[in-house]
Amino acid sequence: MNTKRNILIIIIGCLFLGTVAGYLIRGGGDEHPDHEHTHIDENGVEYTCSMHPQIRQNEPGQCPLCGMALTPVNNKRGGESSPFILEMTSEAVALSNVQTTRVKVGSGSGKISLTGKIQPNEQRTKSLTANYTGRVDQLYVNFTGQEVRRGEKLATLYSPELVNAQKELLEMAKIKDRQPALYQAAKEKLRLWKISEEQIAAIETSGNVQTQFDIYADFAGVVMGRNIAVGDFVNRGTALFEIVDLSTVWVMLDAYESDLGAIKKGDDLSFQVSAYPGKSFRAKVSYIDPILNPDTRTVGIRAEAVNSNFELKPEMFVSANISTSPAGQSGLMIPKTAILWTGPRSVVYVQKGNREAPSFEMREIEIGARVGDDYLVLSGLEEGEQVVSNGVFAIDAAAQLTGNYSMMTRPEVKTLDTPEEFRKQLTEFVKSYLPIKDALVKTDAKETQAAINPAKTTLSKVDMKLLDSDGHDIWMDLLGAMQSSLDKIVQTIDVEEQRKHFEILSVNLIEAVEYFGVVENTIYRQYCPMAFRDQGAYWLSSEKEIRNPYFGDMMLTCGEVKETYQPGKRVTVSTDARTEVQVGHSH
Repeated sequence: MNTKRNILIIIIGCLFLGTVAGYLIRGGGDEHPDHEHTHIDENGVEYTCSMHPQIRQNEPGQCPLCGMALTPVNNKRGGESSPFILEMTSEAVALSNVQTTRVKVGSGSGKISLTGKIQPNEQRTKSLTANYTGRVDQLYVNFTGQEVRRGEKLATLYSPELVNAQKELLEMAKIKDRQPALYQAAKEKLRLWKISEEQIAAIETSGNVQTQFDIYADFAGVVMGRNIAVGDFVNRGTALFEIVDLSTVWVMLDAYESDLGAIKKGDDLSFQVSAYPGKSFRAKVSYIDPILNPDTRTVGIRAEAVNSNFELKPEMFVSANISTSPAGQSGLMIPKTAILWTGPRSVVYVQKGNREAPSFEMREIEIGARVGDDYLVLSGLEEGEQVVSNGVFAIDAAAQLTGNYSMMTRPEVKTLDTPEEFRKQLTEFVKSYLPIKDALVKTDAKETQAAINPAKTTLSKVDMKLLDSDGHDIWMDLLGAMQSSLDKIVQTIDVEEQRKHFEILSVNLIEAVEYFGVVENTIYRQYCPMAFRDQGAYWLSSEKEIRNPYFGDMMLTCGEVKETYQPGKRVTVSTDARTEVQVGHSH
């Protein structure tokens, strides 16, 4: 009995240990999906495919679906919550080979690189044709490519028509005194067949009929086509030879549509051919094709080059550079590699943060003419900012995958298309608003009152007739509130009351700036969270440094910059908790 009991205990123990081991092997009994979880490394970086965002892994590699290199993205949001700004780790930046270029002021000069090939000058190509019917008895040009001089003998023809015409001439010469008209008609027939006066005189003098006539070259060049052989019978007008003068040649180039604005007739260019390494040739643009090639999206550019030593051969490939100097074109410039093309208003990424915590802000800019490998920036950037010039597609793909704004998912734009003149007038009012703000910074009620009338005068000069119907309605709502605020500020000597009305003025002016835009200088929207018993308040400033108009010297630097309004930069629909436009205020 003891033996049986011991065996039973051993069996039960084995079953228990097996159950525990199985439980541990299965990982505590949790249900597992068919696929493994994606593990993200401790820096918050994972790698994904821009074409197949469902592919995620914690190390670099290639997409198993399309073979593209995986893009590093940072899943840590950190302290930056703006959907315009993408945060990345320094490792992700290095793996994406991100490089930046400083926005700088430049002048309108540069070069455009084009490719093409040498072609004969069609204006110097001529066909030598038969002036009469006949048989080719002899040829002195035996191959194409042979060089000939002007007046050189090319072929000899036998012509029955010429034989008869000569006989007729000799007969008419006998009676020329009695029938001068017939005599002249016989000579004219030979002239029409391009028989020279010397040849006609020789026929009359000798009294003999020539059975063969020679064909001579009218000009020097290279025989590019020989259309006859000995024994051929040719008719009048038959093309015998194609002769090309290669002392000048055409350089035929292809220019992309985006380059056309910087190319014009008369531009000088330099070009090279592989046959003469290091040697440069000169040419001048003589023709621009009026029709764009729909297949290649290019336009033909023709330049004419002197070929005095006949070094340039037709069909040679060339690499050309055209110097460009757009008249009056100067300003901020960025490399073309920094631009994500989406039309006149394109996208760039501006570097923010530092090396330890790099981040990049998506920015819409307006671009102008191309200048070599750079583009003029009309609006949206400031001198000294750093734009991504290499790796921009990787950053944009990462932004799209993390839910940030990107080239393909841009935010709704708040700024309206506004006439330049209206924006200038609004900017003048913003300038007249700033002395009011400065007076409140000093807590000077009288100086604040003194600044109101100039502002009211400037506001009255803003011409709402320049706006379309939608813009007109928006401006009317804002205008009434701003006029009312200015009137109330000037009516009180209590600086705290002035500040209440100034806040309403500021909120409405901020809306006007966001809807219609400004010109010239950059304007900053600043915010104090402690104004009006911690309700917070906004104002505009031309300086980035905080000078608080709601507290003055009591808390002069309390506040922060919430938005930067650059000339020409459009404002998107904001997601911040800014106070809505109001025409009244209660605290």
